[in-house]
Amino acid sequence: MAILHNEHQRDDQVSPDRLLRDDPKQSSSKVAIFQYITVAVFVFLVSGFWKLQVQNPDVYSEAAERNRIKSTPILAPRGKILDRDGRVIVDNKASYSLLLNRDEIKAEHLPAIAEALQLDYGGLTTKIRRMGSTPQIIIKDQLTRDEIAWIESHQDVDTYPEMQLIKAWRRQYPQDGFAAHAVGYVGEISESELDSPQFVDYHQGDIIGKDGLEKQYDQTLRGVDGRQRVLVDNMGRERQMETTQDAVPGKDLRTSLDLDLQAVAELSMQDKRGAVVAFNPSTGEVLAMVSRPTFDPNKFTGRISRADWNEIAGDPHKPLMNRAIQAQLAPGSTFKPIMAIAGLESGVVDDETQFHCPGGASFYGHYFACHLKHGHGTIELHRAITQSCDVYFYNVANRLGIDRIAQYAELAGVGHKTGIDLPNETAGTMPSTRWKMRMFRQKWYAGETISVGIGQGAVTVSPLQILAALSGLGAGAKWYKPHMIQGEAPVLLRQGTFNPENLQSVISGMYGVVNEGGTGRAGQLPGIKVCGKTGTAQVGSTDLTKGAKLKSALANNAWFVGFAPMNSPEIAVVALFENGVESYNAVPIVRDVLKAYFDKKARAQAESASTRPFTAPSLFHLARNATATLNFPLPEGFRR
Repeated sequence: MAILHNEHQRDDQVSPDRLLRDDPKQSSSKVAIFQYITVAVFVFLVSGFWKLQVQNPDVYSEAAERNRIKSTPILAPRGKILDRDGRVIVDNKASYSLLLNRDEIKAEHLPAIAEALQLDYGGLTTKIRRMGSTPQIIIKDQLTRDEIAWIESHQDVDTYPEMQLIKAWRRQYPQDGFAAHAVGYVGEISESELDSPQFVDYHQGDIIGKDGLEKQYDQTLRGVDGRQRVLVDNMGRERQMETTQDAVPGKDLRTSLDLDLQAVAELSMQDKRGAVVAFNPSTGEVLAMVSRPTFDPNKFTGRISRADWNEIAGDPHKPLMNRAIQAQLAPGSTFKPIMAIAGLESGVVDDETQFHCPGGASFYGHYFACHLKHGHGTIELHRAITQSCDVYFYNVANRLGIDRIAQYAELAGVGHKTGIDLPNETAGTMPSTRWKMRMFRQKWYAGETISVGIGQGAVTVSPLQILAALSGLGAGAKWYKPHMIQGEAPVLLRQGTFNPENLQSVISGMYGVVNEGGTGRAGQLPGIKVCGKTGTAQVGSTDLTKGAKLKSALANNAWFVGFAPMNSPEIAVVALFENGVESYNAVPIVRDVLKAYFDKKARAQAESASTRPFTAPSLFHLARNATATLNFPLPEGFRR
């Protein structure tokens, strides 16, 4: 009985914990918490699945794809730039570049990579930041053999897996700045260019044309990059080729330039500052274009070094400026044929009109000197052009007035861009009463007109502008748009309805400049009727240039414009020799280019007559022959 009693007593003594466990309310709350947790986990998994499979499938699939597929760009070569005979001016040279895959870049690797490749560490990190989200960043071009060997031995998954070698194409330009201003150069696209609407299809790191033909025809020359996709294992080793999208090379650009004439013009401008342009006035095709000083475009093919840029940008003679289309200088006496046609067409003078030149003349209280101190005596139009008499054209200018001068000068293209297919051409200045009021809010004074009559004062031109203006007169008062691409249809910009006799009087005077003992007599060529006009243009006033320090810097500019043959010009050439002192120093430059043209034409005709196929002569052969009479030493490899 005692035992039973004790057992019964234990059953009656229930612990508080047991009571709590047996509480139905407490049990249901635990089940609810478990259910809530289960639902939350399920919702989290479903939302993750939604983002992965529905909301952002491309993002995650691409990330997964990158883990097993290595994508390498195949860079497209730019098109070649050729001369009119198909000879290569600008080519491409195969090289290797190093890129970093952004997803695999580790900050601790960058100092060692920079040191091994002789890169500035700060510049490298800045470039990586600047390239934003670009997946692959080219950090060095034109790798050396030693650099390639180092990269190949360190680009494994255990060392620097972010490194990747790719084949690239380096632009190869002629040495010594040959034709540099005409063809231009390429470089990496800048931040400001990327913000421009015209570069909407370009990306950071792209190489684009920066100047010259490279810039003007960038869309033609640039190709379309391809891409190669390779399957890699978890160690980053290539296992299998997946797909290859071949690069599409850029199209070749066949220019109107003639390498032979270009070579002669380049040689003629050695150790000089200025420009030479040759073109066909009947079609507008540019045959040669030289600007000196020049620069080496090869330095710009990637990202130019700071030292090279400082050297070029700090040069006071501005080697990057294309003087052929950007120099704005007084044309001097090359402006006189325009004055002559304006005077004849306006009726203020005729062939027989005479003025007396005692060595100068006074107008509106100011004395204007003639270039011939003792004067030309009594002189008429033909001899005034031939001998370049200033006093004659002072009188013509005084009779015409500035606005009639501007009317005829603008018809010839002065004060307007020629429209050549090169970037950054400047317009020049042709003063008039409206021009002065617009620019200075001042009236034009009659005394200002006198100096304009001899191409001084406010009138300025580029070499191409004055070339087009005078050769257009020689081509029958027809002015064609200059262009750089062979085969383009001629574009007639303007045409003057001049009296043929008046036009012939001006052309006859320009013939006399070269062939009748005129100021350009050094431009004669046997059997060729060369016409031309010299010009000696003041850079500073006579009083200013008396100082010894300024005398050379402000010496007169020498000009000569020539075209041939007389009645139907095929070629016209201008030479600007900055600080050349006297115009006769520019005449041989034009003569030698004209000679090269007609010598080449004669050889072609001889070849054709003998029924043999014509082969364009050697560049050096032409330059050697054409420069036989030049008064400067030729480079190595040339013989007079």
